[in-house]
Amino acid sequence: MRLLRAFAAAALAVLALTGCSTATAQRAVPPLPRTERDRDDLIDAAQQMLVDRCLARQGLTLPNASAPQHHSASSPQDHSASAPQDRRLQSALFGRGDPELSVTLATGYTVTAHTDGCLAAAERDLYGDQRLWFRTRVVVNNLRAESQQRMKRDPDYRAATARWTRCVTPAHGARPDPAVSTRCARESGLTRLRARLEPALLARVRAERHGQLTTYRQLRTRALRRAADLYAERPVQVTLKKGSDPS
Repeated sequence: MRLLRAFAAAALAVLALTGCSTATAQRAVPPLPRTERDRDDLIDAAQQMLVDRCLARQGLTLPNASAPQHHSASSPQDHSASAPQDRRLQSALFGRGDPELSVTLATGYTVTAHTDGCLAAAERDLYGDQRLWFRTRVVVNNLRAESQQRMKRDPDYRAATARWTRCVTPAHGARPDPAVSTRCARESGLTRLRARLEPALLARVRAERHGQLTTYRQLRTRALRRAADLYAERPVQVTLKKGSDPS
């Protein structure tokens, strides 16, 4: 939550009051983080805030993982009593029933998600279109896996992999050590071939998914601005300058 505190401090810094009478100040939207890491943190923190609000409206809160859990061995009813509450929290957070969203990737894997639940509601608030964000995010996050899947179908790569397998296969059943595996990858040509194929195939996949990458960036930019707005909307405590007399 260091980023959250930094945004709160930035918002407070622009609210210095100079008069002695009652004054109001407009909230200023803090500048967006410059690094991708900080931007990810801001979006994640905003999503967590939206989830917390959603759960609070249902009388629920996420457990504090750092807080000690006190369970008495003489009170087993405490465990059974928490089970319905846990199920209610899971349903409120992730949704109920079968997932409504599904994407089958080029690798053959299928990813699913719910459209109900607090996580889905937070994504709708941030990204505007949860269904579009889900489909786009799943595809974009698996571009490298898709390129690696194509590489495995390449005839030269398959031949090099077969040479590597014969090289590392021990004669007496013992597992080869990492040094042997590295040597065999070099001698079989697998290392050189992977270094050539991986970036080329990834670039090809990214070019083919250009439209989805563009949509991904647009939705993420929307979420980033929405996250900044959420923190700007948070109540901030304004302190009068030393020596001023509120009236």
